[in-house]
Amino acid sequence: MERWVLLRKGGDFQAMGAHFGISPRLACLIRNREVVGEDQMERYLNGTIADLYDGMLMRDMDRAVDILREKISEGKKIRVIGDYDIDGVNATYILLEGLERLGAEVDSDIPDRIRDGYGLNIELVERAYREGVDTILTCDNGIAAAEEIACGKRLGMTMIVTDHHEVPYVETDGEKVYQLPPGDAVIDPKRADCGYPFKGLCGAAVAYKLMEALYEASGRDSEELDDLIENVAIATVGDVMDLTDENRIFVREGLAMLGRSRNLGLNALMECTGLDKNHISAYHIGFVLGPCLNAGGRLDTAKRSLALLRAGSRKEAAVLAGDLKALNDSRKEMTEKAVEEACRQIEGGPLEEDKVLVVYLPECHESLAGIVAGRLRERYGRPALVLTDGEREVKGSGRSIEAYHMYEGLNRCAPLLIRFGGHKLAAGLSLERENIPSLRRKLNETCGLGKEDLGEKVVIDMELPFACITEAFVKELELLEPFGKGNTKPVFAARGVRPLNLQILGRNRKVLKMQVEDLGGTRMEALYFGDPEEFRKVLEQKEDGRLSVTFYPGINEYMGRRSLQIVITHCQ
Repeated sequence: MERWVLLRKGGDFQAMGAHFGISPRLACLIRNREVVGEDQMERYLNGTIADLYDGMLMRDMDRAVDILREKISEGKKIRVIGDYDIDGVNATYILLEGLERLGAEVDSDIPDRIRDGYGLNIELVERAYREGVDTILTCDNGIAAAEEIACGKRLGMTMIVTDHHEVPYVETDGEKVYQLPPGDAVIDPKRADCGYPFKGLCGAAVAYKLMEALYEASGRDSEELDDLIENVAIATVGDVMDLTDENRIFVREGLAMLGRSRNLGLNALMECTGLDKNHISAYHIGFVLGPCLNAGGRLDTAKRSLALLRAGSRKEAAVLAGDLKALNDSRKEMTEKAVEEACRQIEGGPLEEDKVLVVYLPECHESLAGIVAGRLRERYGRPALVLTDGEREVKGSGRSIEAYHMYEGLNRCAPLLIRFGGHKLAAGLSLERENIPSLRRKLNETCGLGKEDLGEKVVIDMELPFACITEAFVKELELLEPFGKGNTKPVFAARGVRPLNLQILGRNRKVLKMQVEDLGGTRMEALYFGDPEEFRKVLEQKEDGRLSVTFYPGINEYMGRRSLQIVITHCQ
């Protein structure tokens, strides 16, 4: 059941608008995004690379920089070990590029999702040792790898960790005791003793910060690394980080850079997927480029995605881009089948009443568990964990809702798990098959979720009469971009809307086109991309033929003609 909630943030929007040269309505929308005060507003509207925080504020950053400078000068062999997802691949690329440009002897390794599992493992550490590696530098993993880091130390290697995931802890008498791995340097903004002002960076951003600090300490201009900001942007959106504070700057700058990117692999992938380089948005990263880059690690090897980013010729880039697109197309089909099976298990069965969904899909490819969990979360408005059969044990991925901290929920079930890691909204885990019923029971007993936390909550920014929708206002809304988690597209609402002249369009007949008229008598074109039949059913239940709708305004350009229109997102 949907709950519609109207935001009511206070502020002198007239004065804010006048000060920043924007409309009071836009000032209100920015305030709704928890942007408070002139400094935050200035940073939100006009933040640039120059406004990024100093990476040396991170705990152990100075130590990591000193170690790497020494290793480079001594010609020691450095190995970057990343993770197999979009964040890990881009973080690996950033460290490889940054270190190579400084003349380091460096290579990389990325775990195989099926054979190795998530993050660092003993085999990767021992393989590095056998191949003469002096220093292991992790990215997007390592914070939960205390045993593996200790193994590297025993073998005489230098171990540097860069990560952004939650630091593991044990709870003693209600107190959290954090357990850092025994690395020579451990960089993670989520460390309790790290004074870095922004905790929400992805692994690639942490890697970029390390390279930036290393360049400055080495007397090199950190602007030499500016081209890597596009990789930080891709990883930030692809890993679904909040687009607030520094992340907003990274993504806005990175999107602009993608339009003029010199990376042969990214250019080939944009061409292969039919994207216009000059109009790349966060949406295109999240739903087009990102899934292709992730497909390598899901169905083949993430080394293929890294090879694309490091392609040395257009021909090589085109082949790799085509391969990744084909893998992603295959992944889509497999995902749809897995989602259908998961819904069959939930609806009409014992899982239907659970507040935390735990679905066991033994036949599902383990790399798709997170995607399926995300679909279930969207469909049922509840945290969801999808478990699949791995080679040796059951593996799973979870996706959560704002009201539920998934990592902490799993931490309460730690005795039932072989290993787990993640953060508030996403996690990975492995366990023995016989522990699945106990995990489901324990998660639901300890979740603390009430009915008010479940189901979709539609947060409305403001009511907006159709007469206020102008080309100038639609253009001004672009100042809020890039949109994504933590900086969502504004939601407008109108009551008493009369839909007229309904037409079903599209090859799959999934688009509803109509005219809409509000209580003020203003008419406008509208589109609805939900289920046309559901829309009609809601409308038929209204005696006066009027609905309340949420929407986003835009401009439709067709055959040289421009017209205002709205896209309806919800109705009741």
